[in-house]
Amino acid sequence: MLESINSPADLRHLDRKQLPQLATELRAFLIESVSQTGGHLSSNLGTIELTIALHAVFNTPEDRLVWDVGHQCYAHKILTGRREGMSTLRMHGGVSGFPKRTESPYDTFGVGHSSTSISAALGMALAAKHKGEERKAIAIIGDGAMSAGMAFEALNNAGVADADMLVILNDNEMSISPPVGALNNILTRLMSGKTFNVARQGARHMLGFAPPLLELARRAEEHVKGMIAPGTLFEEFGFHYYGPIDGHDLDALIPTLENLRDLKGPKFLHVITKKGQGYKLAENDPILYHGVAKFAPCEGIKASKGPGKLTYTQVFGDWLCDMAKADSRLVGITPAMREGSGLLRFSAEHPDRYYDVGIAEQHAVTFAAGLACEGLKPVVAIYSTFLQRAYDQLIHDVALQNLPVVFAVDRGGLVGADGPTHHGTFDLSFVTCIPNMVVMAPADEIECRKMLSTAYALDCPSMVRYPRGGGTGTVPEMNLDTLPLGKGEIRRQGRNIALLAFGSLVPAAVAAGDELDATVVNMRFVKPIDAGLILELAGNHSLLVSIEENSVIGGAGSEIERVLAENGLNVPVLRLGLPDRFIDHGEQGQLLAELGLDQQGIVRAVRARSNPQ
Repeated sequence: MLESINSPADLRHLDRKQLPQLATELRAFLIESVSQTGGHLSSNLGTIELTIALHAVFNTPEDRLVWDVGHQCYAHKILTGRREGMSTLRMHGGVSGFPKRTESPYDTFGVGHSSTSISAALGMALAAKHKGEERKAIAIIGDGAMSAGMAFEALNNAGVADADMLVILNDNEMSISPPVGALNNILTRLMSGKTFNVARQGARHMLGFAPPLLELARRAEEHVKGMIAPGTLFEEFGFHYYGPIDGHDLDALIPTLENLRDLKGPKFLHVITKKGQGYKLAENDPILYHGVAKFAPCEGIKASKGPGKLTYTQVFGDWLCDMAKADSRLVGITPAMREGSGLLRFSAEHPDRYYDVGIAEQHAVTFAAGLACEGLKPVVAIYSTFLQRAYDQLIHDVALQNLPVVFAVDRGGLVGADGPTHHGTFDLSFVTCIPNMVVMAPADEIECRKMLSTAYALDCPSMVRYPRGGGTGTVPEMNLDTLPLGKGEIRRQGRNIALLAFGSLVPAAVAAGDELDATVVNMRFVKPIDAGLILELAGNHSLLVSIEENSVIGGAGSEIERVLAENGLNVPVLRLGLPDRFIDHGEQGQLLAELGLDQQGIVRAVRARSNPQ
């Protein structure tokens, strides 16, 4: 049956009794497909019935489905003509792992970050009203994403905007890390909701003969409901709340969605789903199966046979635990990325000093500032692309007050399969320009640990920026040694040409330097940059080449040029970095090679500059 579905129009031609079979086939296809390509699994398995119901009831793409984050969009992609393309999921030139407007008219809004769906859907709903169009706007948001302030800003606006929109809360009790916060506790109080519904129906039966008493009971109901059900919160925002209902029961989903489709105004539907639904291994360990590499579905994910190469994330996690033992002032903070950021061990060993603030990056940074004001030493573990969401707080609450907050910034540079929404390509540019900040980028795992210790020892805000995955394979010593502030190191002495490399691209620069007989420098610090070393190199080389895995505009190369200009030197500088465009998804090494940031690319660029035709 699935093979006959090439668009939602095909789906809408099926008899409703056929839809459970379609769900079964879709779930089997998804498991098999993701096992071959890797990708997000648990979240997608949990939304199969919901996705089918949405496309069956609404006239997509005319009606706008806006998926939050997009970790749950695979079934949507399969049903909207991309079933065959799933074999290229997250591969270079293949189907994106997230909704992407340029990929399909059914992808109404490009996403990847959390908590944007309600705002976007509200914009679409009010645009339709403005244009006199009858189309619907539906936001599908997870309970983890509801912890972000942006979602509540949108709810606050939507409830008074007279918008004809539907918000669907996909409540599966799961963000990437276990969801936290008071709101989550409210949303997951499902038994209370059931109890309330039973009591309500009984009261209506008894009071049905007396309308005044029934009205009195209805008013009292709203107050009682606030104590035992989540609905009142959203009712107070101006939404009509419905639910909770079983998100895997098509016989419940479809009639409910049909009813809500025909109602005007802001509506909120609470849907309960189970992450990993239909695949027992994922149901039992949804976090493990959240983001997966290739695996055999019949066997599941197997533990690696050997220790393998340390990742930078692991280096950070080990350092954090060691530094916490040495200094009781240390506290670790993550915005809902405990596993991804390497805080799992720390959370177990130091639960009293571990804070997961939920998907709330702005709060995470200002919370850290408050801790620092009181003499503690906060370390904020955050992905580069998520730090963008807290830029104002970084400037206003941390840097302006010169507070000693350490930002351990993971996924700096190109991340690979997750693509442009997750590439950390701007952090060196947007952090270096902030006063009081110290910015470091390690060349290898040993240097990463030393830089973290260096940052921690400072009495000012600092950032250590490291890439996704492993480095050169070096194994750090378990001490807490530091590096001299603002000093680079010469890795290779050569002639005429000096390659000044930052962080992850130092190994490629060293290899290129061998081929070019060039001097190679591991700059280490973007800020304070080693001006003395730059001037020394400018004095005995005819060309300086900056190399960084960051936007070439405003990056580390710009700092080198600034030092030369301020000292009146006119030495040519070739700046190599990421171009002024968003980089698509693909394997990291492949992307770097295409962008000329591998060994051969560096050699080609230098020779082209040195020997212009």
